[in-house]
Amino acid sequence: MDALTARKTWRSMEAVHGMIYFTPDTTPAYAAVGVTKNRMGYFASRVAAMGPVPVEVVIATFYNFHPGLVRASMHDAWTVTTPEAMLSARLNAVNTSLTRAFGADVLNSVELAEAAGLTRRAALVACEHPEGRPLFAAHASLPWPTEPHLELWHGQTLLREFRGDGHIAALMLEGLTGLEALITHAASGDVPAAALKATRSWSDDEWEAGIEGLVVKGLVNPDGSFTDAGRAQRLWIEDRTDQSALAPYLDLGDDAALTLRGTGKKLTELVMAAGLLTFDPRRLSDAD
Repeated sequence: MDALTARKTWRSMEAVHGMIYFTPDTTPAYAAVGVTKNRMGYFASRVAAMGPVPVEVVIATFYNFHPGLVRASMHDAWTVTTPEAMLSARLNAVNTSLTRAFGADVLNSVELAEAAGLTRRAALVACEHPEGRPLFAAHASLPWPTEPHLELWHGQTLLREFRGDGHIAALMLEGLTGLEALITHAASGDVPAAALKATRSWSDDEWEAGIEGLVVKGLVNPDGSFTDAGRAQRLWIEDRTDQSALAPYLDLGDDAALTLRGTGKKLTELVMAAGLLTFDPRRLSDAD
């Protein structure tokens, strides 16, 4: 199996994991454990596997988010709730969302159980390589759910964080700050700059200063578009990310990966039809 096929296989199931950041079901689930602010819910639920870490660790982990946003969102999170409560609340929201999206027939299907088993198999291979992947390793320490839809979600979460930690390593190896990584992500054309600025809370002035720095490095033009060197760098980063995330899918092999992609297509359509996502993650490159 080549790295591109492995990426497509991972991406085919990404909606199953990624919907947790957009589903409305997190609002009541997180409120039930004391978290009523959306940003706190996002950061606290995702970092909870690491335990009640200080905000500086959260800032370091969420590489491309404005440090001020992370600090404001997380400064009192562990006085409001606990990591254990957030992990339970997040899994409850996953259960509510995927149960509604999939319906009884899919939830009880052989196809879903097979996909969950294959995803778990791939994730367990990833668990043999936790080095340099702190967010992944934290999630790998959590117990596996038993229901197939939750097992699938947990396995895909592990594979997502495994890839994500490798992606950050590639970005850092190229000497990109979190802001610069976002600007080059915008230059790739996947997500508009305005959306990246808004979700990561960078101001227009900070964004323009970041562009100026990348112009000096020869990576973007003054309008934020790639130079040839910047485009080549981005391709290298994506290639290194693919290579770092390849091992779990090599273990699966081509036939199992094809099965996962087929099931992933169906499940993605169900997730989107249920309104849990408004975009198709299969069409994106890595979100910095």
